Amino acid sequence: MKQIGIFGGSFNPIHVGHVALAKALREHCRLDEVWLMVSPQNPLKNQEDLLDDQLRYEMARLAVSDVEGVKACDYEFQLPKPSYTWHTLQRLSKDYPDCAFTLLIGGDNWARFERWYHWKDILRHYRVAVYPRSPYNGTIDVPLINVSSTDVRQRIRAGLPVSGLVPEAVERYILEHRLYEE
Repeated sequence: MKQIGIFGGSFNPIHVGHVALAKALREHCRLDEVWLMVSPQNPLKNQEDLLDDQLRYEMARLAVSDVEGVKACDYEFQLPKPSYTWHTLQRLSKDYPDCAFTLLIGGDNWARFERWYHWKDILRHYRVAVYPRSPYNGTIDVPLINVSSTDVRQRIRAGLPVSGLVPEAVERYILEHRLYEE
């Protein structure tokens, strides 16, 4: 059975920390692939700063186009909104019966996991790997790069460079499309 890690997020925009974390999680959790599940609408997050789904997916795709075993995924775009992880995992299991799915989440989400829709069912039916996310600990030890999408957006709005914070292809895409500018 193929082992797939589901690393969900807004990726608004994807940054070097996301990519490094996906690679580390693939290795640490012995996964065949990590799917960066670009979320169209997280029920627990403010959506006002959220860029169009397709733009965020395209940036994620560009960020990992040459990263072995990591791919961007727009699977949730076809599911009802808001995006509930339980529904996503159930549909994935049905559509990909030859795969076993591991949910990859940060310690911040783990701290409020009891607020997630059908959280007990997720724990009962799927493996969950929790990575540290400041100031929260995780159940696995992987290196973290201190970058946030919020900081990247703020730097762009302030006219500051984001080189080294996002993959080069993503930086070019942001500049070409004038994303996150006021």
